Amino acid sequence: MKIMHEKFIPSFIYCLLGAIAISIAAQITIPLPQIPITGQSLAVLLVGCFLKSRLAVISVLLYLLLGILGIPVFADATAGFSTLQGNSGGFLYGFIAGAFAVGKFAEVGWGKSFPLSLLAMTIGTAIILSIGVAHLSYHIGFDKAIEYGLKPFIAGAIVKVVLGAVIMYWFSRGK
Repeated sequence: MKIMHEKFIPSFIYCLLGAIAISIAAQITIPLPQIPITGQSLAVLLVGCFLKSRLAVISVLLYLLLGILGIPVFADATAGFSTLQGNSGGFLYGFIAGAFAVGKFAEVGWGKSFPLSLLAMTIGTAIILSIGVAHLSYHIGFDKAIEYGLKPFIAGAIVKVVLGAVIMYWFSRGK
């Protein structure tokens, strides 16, 4: 029992810190002409990099649970189950799979290579955007989902992919 306790407490703290990091990053906004960029998805992917797949998924689920319970952790300090049901809900669901994927890539050492770090962040971002657009298309149709849920985010996604890859590579190269 003592061994489980010794692993559980630090793991829970890491997951909680990951959820807090995502919550804070969701409130950081860079205003752009078409659509503002938040740090939310970058934080999700970096949580995957730092915590690896299992703890990253738990961390993202904890983040989503905090939002569902009414704590304003989502972008623009929003909260509630209705946010997950709304137009942006798919992107939030996509965080789970995106963090898991980057975590798996980190586990097999992709962070030790900048090109593989770049690929890991690109795949993680593509997963988030794909799930987000799929969910959004349910609400507004596929063409409009691409127009409003993908195209405006491409420039910001590229910046976050590159920044995430630099951080992933820098963090992993000494290991």
